[in-house]
Amino acid sequence: MAFDIDMIKKVYATMDKRVNKAREIVGKPLTLTEKILYSHLWDGTPTKAFTRGKDYVDFAPDRIACQDATAQMALLQFMQAGRDNVAVPTTVHCDHLIQAKSGATEDLKRANDTSKEVFDFLESVSNKYGIGFWKPGAGIIHQVVLENYAFPGGMMIGTDSHTVNAGGLGMVAVGVGGADAVDVMAGMPWELKFPKLIGVKLTGELNGWTASKDVILKVAGILTVKGGTGAILEYFGEGAKNLSCTGKGTICNMGAEIGATTSTFGYDDSMERFLRATDRNDIADEANKVKSHLTGDPEVYAKPEQYFDQVIEINLSELRPHLNGPFTPDLATPVGQLGQKAKENGWPIKVDWGLIGSCTNSSYEDLTRASSIAKQAVDKKLKPKSDFGINPGSEQIRYTAERDGILKIFEDLDATIFTNACGPCIGQWDRSDVKGDEKNTIVHSFNRNFSKRADGNPNTHAFVGSPEMVAAIAISGRLDFDPMNDTLINEDGEEVKLEIPKGLELPPLGFEVKESGYLAPTENGRSVEVKVSPTSERLQLLDPFEPWDGGNLTNAKLLIKAFGKCTTDHISMAGPWLRYRGHLDNIANNTLIGAVNAFNKKTNFVKSQLSGEYGGVPDVQREYKKAGIPTVVVGDHNYGEGSSREHAAMQPRHLGVKVVLVKSFARIHETNLKKQGMLGLTFANEADYDLIQEDDTFNFVDLKDFAPEKQLTIELVHKDGSTDTIKANHTYNNAQIEWYKEGSALNLIKKENAK
Repeated sequence: MAFDIDMIKKVYATMDKRVNKAREIVGKPLTLTEKILYSHLWDGTPTKAFTRGKDYVDFAPDRIACQDATAQMALLQFMQAGRDNVAVPTTVHCDHLIQAKSGATEDLKRANDTSKEVFDFLESVSNKYGIGFWKPGAGIIHQVVLENYAFPGGMMIGTDSHTVNAGGLGMVAVGVGGADAVDVMAGMPWELKFPKLIGVKLTGELNGWTASKDVILKVAGILTVKGGTGAILEYFGEGAKNLSCTGKGTICNMGAEIGATTSTFGYDDSMERFLRATDRNDIADEANKVKSHLTGDPEVYAKPEQYFDQVIEINLSELRPHLNGPFTPDLATPVGQLGQKAKENGWPIKVDWGLIGSCTNSSYEDLTRASSIAKQAVDKKLKPKSDFGINPGSEQIRYTAERDGILKIFEDLDATIFTNACGPCIGQWDRSDVKGDEKNTIVHSFNRNFSKRADGNPNTHAFVGSPEMVAAIAISGRLDFDPMNDTLINEDGEEVKLEIPKGLELPPLGFEVKESGYLAPTENGRSVEVKVSPTSERLQLLDPFEPWDGGNLTNAKLLIKAFGKCTTDHISMAGPWLRYRGHLDNIANNTLIGAVNAFNKKTNFVKSQLSGEYGGVPDVQREYKKAGIPTVVVGDHNYGEGSSREHAAMQPRHLGVKVVLVKSFARIHETNLKKQGMLGLTFANEADYDLIQEDDTFNFVDLKDFAPEKQLTIELVHKDGSTDTIKANHTYNNAQIEWYKEGSALNLIKKENAK
């Protein structure tokens, strides 16, 4: 039986009235996305049509999901909100703080020892406030959500950018910062700019070596890492119906890599099969009652150009397997063409590791397709030339795969079965085979492959592919291997060819698990004590940020002018820094240490205008804070792309940075800055980025008149006394300006709850 079935029944009970009213107001047939959005308005039944890409709208999400790294800060904030219980169903999943090294048993034991303080905190705070808790080893948040909580037509937010994975089960599921989640936990609406809509029409059927992963790898190549910004992708067509539910999840999951707000598919037979296979017949039965509202109207899919802002069409029958990378998930190359491309660019051909799993590709189907290739290697006497690592998506999948002999096939190839957790995908990988900054290549089925992402080595060239393609390439040990056409030499000196992978959508014997790892909260948590030691290095209770004084901001100094790509990994690195995600002051010591200084092309090396000396970014910023001097960070395009981590906004705020001025923002990061009381601005003229000099002082001469749709004027005072005046745009509405005035959105919530 499903979790929260009564809540789901209520969603479906209101859907008919709300969708029909929305269709009447909009005056035309509706996409699936519009049906879900209009049926989740904070004010209930729709009363007006919203303009895509312009109107800010308040929504009422059905549930929230948090992973352990981001849950710490989210729940530390929620503890200040003045409530006894979360307002909507919420879960916490411990999947990020488990380092992959030796194998599941040893790695999980070590994580439970080293992060006991954090896990105990998360368990106790969950128990106190009515939050479902999934223990370390229970699984990766997004796979666990897909198996237990996602439902067609629902709306969910989560404190991880890959929350979008639940679109595979027909949800509008959006990754947000912890402050957004706190709003909803505290009974407040969730605000989102009404998204634009990109329709992706899928025709044909996957065949041969091509997998669901190749759909999103192809889309990423078309749209690039920022092409989906401000938009929801809606997949439709006969090709979409031909995909498995978990395959749909894979496609939606990696939509985060193109900047999309989220992605989704209409309810179909594959979703019903998955719901019933995961013991949720009750949801399937209820969904079938409102089936017409759980997909787009027929007129929309018949003439998509009239209803979407952009339409992409992909014939699955003609789609070829891809590998994307290195260093960016949108550099798409069909397998077979990669060898020549690698030679031209000096990418290492030898592959050292093949990694299968992550929230993107760790389903039962994924493991069976990859294991079908691994089984061929065993049977054909092929000894893998690369190391293998496997991360199952959940304990349910791991247990079922072990029962069905799937994991043993990998073990016969000397693969390491890691914990049911994120591991190498988020930099939680104690990799011992490469020392220092050695240039090397790995292939994986993850979603991101930014520099330093997996192992901290800037020279690790990571390529993203399907699990079965990763398995084939790892067996060959070569990036230029094309399993569709090339052969391999086995241990007997024979020339052999890998056959087309085969997989099972769902386990024939059903899913099975002995210990899922779930802990339900106590009914009344008022007596539960949440302890945070004042001397802890891992956890720190929060102090409110100071409110705005209402005046202009003057004499602000440049902290860093970031050059090129500056993701949340550059602003607040993961890996070993994950241990400090609950301690704002300690984790602030990694602030912007990965950003490239535009003036010397070095990382973590900026000039202090106080001393004239160069130092690390956090060190220089702490000098400015001690002296009471405000600072500005300047950035390039798509600043803050990547993870939803709000630490990338909270850390600069904590250290005294007042403004982030860039060419363009990634959506989640811009919202996070607003929530934390920061000024997030964009150059009205992008060329003005070039006017910023290393010793500049910034005067925001009309900030006191801060208002929606009103540009701000900035006076740049250069070292030689000369000045430039530039204009900056912003997207703050009246409500968001109130956040800024109060010092943060949380300050405003506390103020409202105190009335």
